Amino acid sequence: MTEERRGGASEKGRAFSGISVAVLTLSDTESRGAGHNASGDVIVEALVTRGATIVRRDVLADDREAISQALVRYADEDGLALVLTTGGSGLAPRDVTPEATLAIVDRLAPGFVEAARAKTSANTPLAMLSRAVSGVRGATLIINLPGSPRAVQEWLEVLLPVLPHAVRTLRGSTLPWGTAHRTEIAE
Repeated sequence: MTEERRGGASEKGRAFSGISVAVLTLSDTESRGAGHNASGDVIVEALVTRGATIVRRDVLADDREAISQALVRYADEDGLALVLTTGGSGLAPRDVTPEATLAIVDRLAPGFVEAARAKTSANTPLAMLSRAVSGVRGATLIINLPGSPRAVQEWLEVLLPVLPHAVRTLRGSTLPWGTAHRTEIAE
C-alpha cells in the first residue's frame, strides 16, 4: 500500500517544510488488510501539520528482508530525508524491524531512541521493552518507533523538536557556530 500526501500549513508552523518523509508500518495483521493503521495516522498527522511532505506511506508484514528492501528504496532510490517506521520493534518473535534497519544503515544515531525510551519509561515501564534503533543511510535518517498509537505519540513528543535540525544537518545545511540553534527547533 502506497499513498502520497502533501504537507500543509498549520498552527504548528512549518518546521518540517521541505522535508520528504516515508512512514512505514510493520504489522502482519495490517498488511493483510485487517485492523486500522492508527500509528501511521498519528505520525502522518504530526508531520503534515508541521509542513512535512509525506512521499511514501506503506504497510508491510513483519518480514526482515522486505523491510530492509523498503528502507533501501526510500533512501537510495527515493532520496527521502526521513523515514519513520512504526511497529515490529518489541520482543515478539516476529518483531524484526530493528534487525532490518541495522542491516542497511551506514551509521547509528542512537540518541533519538535512547531519549525517547528514557522519557517515556517515566510514564510506562513497558517502554523499556522497545528494541527500536535509529541510524543513517546516505543522507536519510531512519528511526524505529513503537507500534501502539499512544506510544508513537509519546515518542514523537520527544523527537519532533529535534528532527528538523537533525535532518538539515545530515543534508549539509548547518548553522554557523555561535548561531542560536534553538531558533530552528520545532514546537
